[in-house]
Amino acid sequence: MSGAGAYVPGGRYPLTASAHMTIVTAKVAGVPRVAACTPPIRGEIPAATVAAMHLAGADEIHLLGGVQAVAALAVGTESVERVPMLAGPGNAYVAEAKRQLFGEVGIDLFAGPTEILVIADEHADPFVVAVDLLSQAEHGPDSPAVLVTTSEELAREAERHIERLLPGMPTRDFAGPAWRDHGEIVLAGTLDEAFRIADSYASEHVEVLTENPRQALDRMRDYGALFLGEGTCVSYGDKVIGTNHVLPTRGAARYTGGLWVGKYLKTVTYQEVTDTASSALLGEVCGRAARVELFEGHARSGDVRAAKYGRGSLPWNEEDVA
Repeated sequence: MSGAGAYVPGGRYPLTASAHMTIVTAKVAGVPRVAACTPPIRGEIPAATVAAMHLAGADEIHLLGGVQAVAALAVGTESVERVPMLAGPGNAYVAEAKRQLFGEVGIDLFAGPTEILVIADEHADPFVVAVDLLSQAEHGPDSPAVLVTTSEELAREAERHIERLLPGMPTRDFAGPAWRDHGEIVLAGTLDEAFRIADSYASEHVEVLTENPRQALDRMRDYGALFLGEGTCVSYGDKVIGTNHVLPTRGAARYTGGLWVGKYLKTVTYQEVTDTASSALLGEVCGRAARVELFEGHARSGDVRAAKYGRGSLPWNEEDVA
């Protein structure tokens, strides 16, 4: 791929980790030009984010955010050369801009508000469950946080912890509405049912806090990323563990995974038949196959080679090519 645009969100949070998720991945894939954009924060240059973009290997850094940044990267301006692909998370406006421009340029995936779903059984710590649900709810007031559990006692304890912890969170203005409007607790009869319910959500992040968390690897298929066991939290994936945090949301996990090196690679093919006898045989087969589909022109391309290399004839042509 000749180039890529990396969008690194700013706004309420300077997401320095997104610089590495989008830019490093592209450079590992061998993309020669990565143009990166990030918005100013409260009118100031986001120094930490710019430094992260530079250290990640960005070839260009533009202090530009939102729909304007996406449009500049996709169609080009006097100062920003267009790129063939866009990558990176953003708010609802950035996501919609990428959706509308898909086709004009390639995109990594459709990403909306951050999501977390926790699967827990009676062995889980309800305090940890509560903390982890709120850790993602703070992304924004529209971030879903869902608990699917086989234990009613754990569900009630986790809810009590959430109600106790929320007022003291510095990010309660975002986490509070998110939990109020998009928080859910679902009680499952069995762990198998819990896995099925979780699959139906196809959540971006699925944290498995059960006695045997690796069971989820065999029982689940629709998720952006799994986080197995109490020692592994979604925040690790967001910041430090090494996997990519640009992941599908809003059910897109049913058909795609997250951003990875392969998203920046194009699969191209070439063909060359060097043996004339083989070309003659392929020509005969091509003629038959194309006529079944009523493509006479395709068939004649095969006929020409079958005749020329196999010393046959062309009944549909007045002149003999053989």
